[in-house]
Amino acid sequence: MATDPKLAKVAVIAGAGPAGLTAALELLRRSDIRPLVFEADTQVGGISKTVNYRGNRMDLGGHRFFSRSDWVMRWWQQILPVAPDEVDADGTLRIGYQQQSHEFTPALRNWDSADAVMLVRQRLSRIFYRRRFFDYPLKLNAATLKNMGAVETLRIGLSYAQAQLLQRRPEGSLEDFFINRFGDRLYRTFFKDYTEKVWGVACTEISAEWGAQRIKGLSVTKALMHAVTTRFRSPADTVQKQTETSLIERFLYPKFGPGQMWEEVARRVGAGGGEIHMRHRVVGLEHAKRKVSAVLVRDESDGSVRRVLCDHFISTLPVRDLAAMLKPDDAQLVQIAARLPYRDFMTAGLLLRRMQTRNAGGPEPANGMPPDNWIYIQEPDVKIGRLQVFNNWSPALVADPQTIWLGLEYFCKEGDALWRMDDAAFVDFAAAELERIGMIDRRDVLDGTVVRVPKAYPAYFGEYRRFGALRSYLNEFANLYPIGRNGMHRYNNQDHSMLAANSAVDAMLKDGQGKEAIWAINAEDDYHEEIGSSKGKG
Repeated sequence: MATDPKLAKVAVIAGAGPAGLTAALELLRRSDIRPLVFEADTQVGGISKTVNYRGNRMDLGGHRFFSRSDWVMRWWQQILPVAPDEVDADGTLRIGYQQQSHEFTPALRNWDSADAVMLVRQRLSRIFYRRRFFDYPLKLNAATLKNMGAVETLRIGLSYAQAQLLQRRPEGSLEDFFINRFGDRLYRTFFKDYTEKVWGVACTEISAEWGAQRIKGLSVTKALMHAVTTRFRSPADTVQKQTETSLIERFLYPKFGPGQMWEEVARRVGAGGGEIHMRHRVVGLEHAKRKVSAVLVRDESDGSVRRVLCDHFISTLPVRDLAAMLKPDDAQLVQIAARLPYRDFMTAGLLLRRMQTRNAGGPEPANGMPPDNWIYIQEPDVKIGRLQVFNNWSPALVADPQTIWLGLEYFCKEGDALWRMDDAAFVDFAAAELERIGMIDRRDVLDGTVVRVPKAYPAYFGEYRRFGALRSYLNEFANLYPIGRNGMHRYNNQDHSMLAANSAVDAMLKDGQGKEAIWAINAEDDYHEEIGSSKGKG
C-alpha cells in the first residue's frame, strides 16, 4: 500500500465469504483504506467454499459462475482465466452476451498453475418424480407426456388456462405466486411439496417476495418459448443475459470448485496489504451517535477477546446477530431481529462404485451415473431435496475418476432430528433414501461424510414481514454496511453479494453517500432473473 498502514483508515469486515472478500479486494484496489477481515470458520468462501474430503471436493449448494453483470464476469475472469482448452482456435473464448460478443484471452503466464482456471460447463438439471426423470424446466414434449400421461397433461393445461383468467390479487403468498404462473394443478404436482420440504412451512405462510427473488418471470409460457428458441441459439452463448437464470444452459466453473475462486481472492487480499484472520469471530460492537467505533473479536483458538478500532464496519453477519450487538433501544426492533427466520442445510457426501439410474433418451454410462449437475428430488417419501453429481461439475472434484461422488442436500432446522443425527447415522440414512427411490444399491457405497451449514437460507416468512423497520434502523449508522446473503437477509446469489460489496465500497469512498444502492441489488430489474418485467424477484 502507498500509505503507512498505521495511519491508513481501517475497515473491519466480518466474514470472508464472497461479499466480504470482494469488499476487501476492492478497497485495496481503489483506496488507501486497510481491510481487516475476521472469519470464524477455518476456511474462506462462506457457503461458496469447497470442502475437501479425502481428495473429493464438495460444492455446498452448487455454484454456477454466471451473472448478468459485466462487472462480475470481468472480475471473475481477472482472478481465474478460462482454461486454454475451452477457447477457440485463435486463442480466445467468444461468449454471446445479450447480442454482444465478449472475448476472453487466457493469460496463464500470469498464473502460477494451469490448474487455476475456469471451465465452461454444460448445465443439465432435472426433476425426479414418480421414480422418473422430468425435464427442468418442464417441457411439453413426448417425454413429459409419457411420464405424466395425456389426461394429466390436459388437466394441467386447463388449470393453467384458468389461472391466467382468474389471477390471484393481491399476490400475498408464495402459493399465490406459483398458481398465478403455473396453475393450481402444476403447482401442487411440482412446486408445493418440494418448496415446503425446503422451507419447513406451508407455501401460504411464505411471502411472494421469495418467489420474486428466485424465479422471477419463469412461467409455462416462458418455458415453451425457451424450448422453441433453444434450437436457434448459438452453442457459444455462455453468458445469456436474456435467458431466465433457471434456463441457462452453460456457465463457468472453477476447476476445483467455487472455493478455489475465493481462496485466490484471499491470497490477493493478503498480498495487497490486507489482513484475514481465520477462526476469529466478531462478538461485539461499540458505537455512539449512530457510528461504529470499535469491534470486539474473539480468537476461537484460545477464547481471548480484543478490541479493534475501525473507521468503517462491513457486516456479512446474520442480521439477527448484528442487531443483537448493536442493542437498539426500541424493543420492537430487538424482537424483529431475534425472530428473523432461517433455514439450515446439510449435505451428505457419498462416494460410490456405481448407480442404478437410467438416462432415458441418452447414452447409458457403464457405472449408471446420470449426466446431471443436480437433480431435484420431488418424491414425497424421502427427505432429500436435491442431489448433486460432482463429477459433472468438474472431473477435478473427484479423486478417483472411476468412482461417483454425490452430494445429497437436506433442508432442516438447527437442532432438529436431522441436524442432531451423528455423521455415521446420517450417511447411512442418506444412502438408504437413495436406495429407496431406486438410484443406488447401498452395497456400492464406499465412503461418506456430512457437512452442516447453519443459517444457509434467510427465510421470507414470520417476522420477516417487519424487516423494513430493522433495515431502516441499520441504515441510520453512517459507517455500517450490511452486505451478503445473511448480512442483508436476502436470498442473494454470490454475484449479488459481490455487487452489494462493490456498492458498499462506492459509498465508503463517498463518506457513506449512496448507501441505498446496496439495497437495490437483487431488488431492481437490472439484477433480476428476468429483464423488463414487473417488479418482484425470485
